[in-house]
Amino acid sequence: MGAWVGRGWMWLRARRGCSTPIGGAGGCGTGIFIDDLVPQVRWDAKYATWDNFTGKPVDGYLANRIVGTRALCAGLAQAAARAAELGFGLLLWDGYRPQRAVNCFMRWASQPEDGLTKARHYPGIDRQAMFDQGYVAARSGHSRGSTVDLTLYHLDGGELAEMGTGHDFMDPLSHHGAEAITPIATQNRKHLRSVMEDAGFDAYQCEWWHYTLRDEPHPETYFDFPILPTIAHLAA
Repeated sequence: MGAWVGRGWMWLRARRGCSTPIGGAGGCGTGIFIDDLVPQVRWDAKYATWDNFTGKPVDGYLANRIVGTRALCAGLAQAAARAAELGFGLLLWDGYRPQRAVNCFMRWASQPEDGLTKARHYPGIDRQAMFDQGYVAARSGHSRGSTVDLTLYHLDGGELAEMGTGHDFMDPLSHHGAEAITPIATQNRKHLRSVMEDAGFDAYQCEWWHYTLRDEPHPETYFDFPILPTIAHLAA
């Protein structure tokens, strides 16, 4: 089966030849759709869909694709190989995030609460507290191109591994070491953390799904190009 499409998630076959050089003065390297270099991953770019905490597609996400640096792809290839040894595959929710998307989050947080996504994503806090408590940042590591949100799925049946919460559930239940989740979810989080740390990533304490490449190539650069259906612009 080549693709499943719906509000929940999407898996597309890898597409080739979609990277393009950065144009203009000072451009260097290429932009990478992660599935071009790591075709074994599955993905669902949540912010390109209606299935995210804002309740609609986010600025800058014009295609359901995941973008990152070549270094990020290399790390994910290692992680995918290690996960497969444990019977898991990787499903990506987000990678590179345009700064305009972060700005969209900030505008959304300033708007009156409508309750549409609160129960699913931030039941115990208000919108502004997402920033105060570290779940959303005004300058996101994702915008540097070497951070990824992801989970595990079972290779034998394709179903997502139990993790205790879904993506962007902004609550202590999503923290590493949370106690009020099942033993299976605890073990699966440990599997994901082990796989990612062994591949050169650092975990983020507040979000079990969030990992940043330890030796990221652009630690001080926040990109803002949009994610388009057939091109990406990102150095290294």
